Amino acid sequence: MTTLTPDPTVTTDLADRLFDSMLGTLDVLTIHVGDQLGLYDLLHRRGPLTAAEVAAGAGIDARYAREWLEQQTVAGLVSTEDASAAADVRRYHLTDEHASVLCDRDSLTYLTPFARMLAAAAMRLPELLDAYRTGGGVGWSDFGPLMRTAQADANRPLFLQVLGSDWLPSVPGLDALLRDGGKVADIGCGDGWSSLAIARAYPQVTVDGYDVDADSIDAGRAQAEAEGLADRVRFVLADAGTVPAAGDYDLVSMFECVHDMPDPVGVLRSARQMASPDGCVLVMDEKVPDEFTGPGDPVEQLMYGISMLVCLPDGMSHRDSVGTGTVMRHDTLRGYARAAGFADAEVLPVEHDMFRFYRLV
Repeated sequence: MTTLTPDPTVTTDLADRLFDSMLGTLDVLTIHVGDQLGLYDLLHRRGPLTAAEVAAGAGIDARYAREWLEQQTVAGLVSTEDASAAADVRRYHLTDEHASVLCDRDSLTYLTPFARMLAAAAMRLPELLDAYRTGGGVGWSDFGPLMRTAQADANRPLFLQVLGSDWLPSVPGLDALLRDGGKVADIGCGDGWSSLAIARAYPQVTVDGYDVDADSIDAGRAQAEAEGLADRVRFVLADAGTVPAAGDYDLVSMFECVHDMPDPVGVLRSARQMASPDGCVLVMDEKVPDEFTGPGDPVEQLMYGISMLVCLPDGMSHRDSVGTGTVMRHDTLRGYARAAGFADAEVLPVEHDMFRFYRLV
C-alpha cells in the first residue's frame, strides 16, 4: 500500500472547503423546503410570526415549522426578534434584503429557483447514475415540473428586465429593426418569458416561440393570454430543426438552449434558413472560458456542476446526440455554426457575468 505524505495545509484547506460545501448543500435543500411550502412569502408578507403562526399560515405541522425556522435563523437566512425568548413565543421575519434573494420573483438577485433546480436533479440521482454507467440519459421531462419551473423562474427577471432594455438594443442595427415591427422566431423558448419580453419591449413585433416540451408551450400560451399578448406571441410545439424555412424572420434567437440540443448543427442550419437576408441570428449561452485550464472560476464550476446533473444527461437522452453539455466554449459553437453554413459566431459586446452573446454571420 502506498504511504501517503500529504501537505497538512492543503489537506485542511480541502476539508474546510468540503465542509463549507456541505453547509451550502443544506442551505440549498432547506431553501427548497421554504420555497415549496411558501414559508418565505409568508414571513415576508405577514411576519414577524411565531412558529405556530407560520404553521397555521402555511398549513404545515408546528414542530416542523419550528425546526425549519430555527435552522434558517442559525444559517443566517431568517431573522428573529429575540433569540432568548421561549420557543413557543419567539417571532421570526424575513428582511427585505433577504426577500430579494429568496422570494422576490422580479428581483435580479432571486436565486431560489436554483435551489429548486438542484433539488429536482437530486431526485433523479438513481437514473443519473444509471445514465453514467450505460451512456444513456435523463430527459428534460423526466426531471418533472420542478426543473421546468426552476429554469423558467431563474431566467424570468433577466428576460423581463434586461433583454429588451439592454441586451437587444446593444446588437448593432437590431433595435431599430424591431421597433419598426419585425418578426421574431424564439427557438427553445421554454415557458416563454424571452418571447414575452421581446413582445413587451417592442410593441410592433410578432413573436413565434418554438419548443419541444409540451408543458413549456402550454405555460407560454397561458401567460400570453394573461398578458393580452396572444395576438402577437404564438407558441408552437415543434423541433425548430423541422420548421419550414420561410426566410422572413428579422430575428432568430436562441437563449441558453443550444448546448442542450442533441443536433445543434441541424437547428442552426434551420435558423439560418428561417432568417431573412438582413435578419439576425442571435445565440445567448453560458459565459465560460475559451479553454479548459484545470481549476476554474466560480461560473465555470457552476456550469460543470449543472452540466453533470442536468444538461448533459438531457442531451444524451436523445439518439445520436453530440452531447455538448452546459460548458459550450466559443470554438465549439463556432464549429457548429460553420457546419450549419455560417461563416462565424461573433462575440457581441454585451456584458454579463454568466452569459455570452453571439451573432452568427
